[in-house]
Amino acid sequence: MRSVEAQLLHRPPALTAGEIVRRLGAMQAQDVPAALLAFRARSTTLPPAAVEAAWQSREIVRTWGPRGTLHFVHADDLPWIHALTRRPTNTLRRLQEEGVTADDPLGLIVRTLAGQGPLTKAELEERLAGRARGQGVVHLVALAAHHGLAVLGPNRAGKPTYVHAADWLGAPIVPDPDRERALRELAIRYRRAHHPATPEDLAAWSGLPLGESRAAWRLAPADPPPAQQEPVVRLAPAFDEYLMGWRSREPILAAEHTRKVFPGGGVLRPVVLVNGVIRGVWTRKGPQVTVEPFDELPADRLADEITDVHRFLT
Repeated sequence: MRSVEAQLLHRPPALTAGEIVRRLGAMQAQDVPAALLAFRARSTTLPPAAVEAAWQSREIVRTWGPRGTLHFVHADDLPWIHALTRRPTNTLRRLQEEGVTADDPLGLIVRTLAGQGPLTKAELEERLAGRARGQGVVHLVALAAHHGLAVLGPNRAGKPTYVHAADWLGAPIVPDPDRERALRELAIRYRRAHHPATPEDLAAWSGLPLGESRAAWRLAPADPPPAQQEPVVRLAPAFDEYLMGWRSREPILAAEHTRKVFPGGGVLRPVVLVNGVIRGVWTRKGPQVTVEPFDELPADRLADEITDVHRFLT
């Protein structure tokens, strides 16, 4: 059974937003509302404003991380994560597909971002004056991010913003030059947050080749967490790290319920976890939660979770 304790789903007291991100290594953040709810699942007291404050203060940073997917990363961890996850090849291909034909696409986006503070995609598109449009703009920023020159700023009116790394963090992100040290740190963080796991799981989560994942695995000892005695019921959001952090979800999701959680089209529905096993899905409209159980659920603990979602969102 996967450890809810390793993923902090037993809610150890007094963790800050930055501490949660550091303990998880990196925290999936392609969908910001879902990412905020992932903090809630790991804390009884943390309000959304505290997460936003950690983001605004640059303690946590939203950027392209493991698997080339947007994650929250602790600012202190950016050098070693950047050393292992920066790969511009796919971004260059996507720029061609999006019709971005600048002779120096990196220079173009860096000049456009520098000194401007966080900009929305529409604002960047206007400043690029037709040289990139739509997703081409985002892939330009991703190219700059691969070189340590851009990150995402806090959302503005629900829209993502993009900012030069030096403007936001005080300097570009410089990858750790010691790759072995970076691999060791990756394996330590991953094994602490994902127990039990294998090098194949690490490869799936990080996006690294299996050979490098195995090498990293050998550099870091296992650090199994203590077992939780009380039953744990959690309403986990879509794309929660507990769902994304291993190669397979078979240990936590019965085959007959797979389509209820993954209906297709890249959709991953929020789930009800009971002692680490997916036992239902849920939806919300504003702070109101509707649960679709797969079987009977612990009523009292589920009611407490629904109340806490309401607390978090209001």
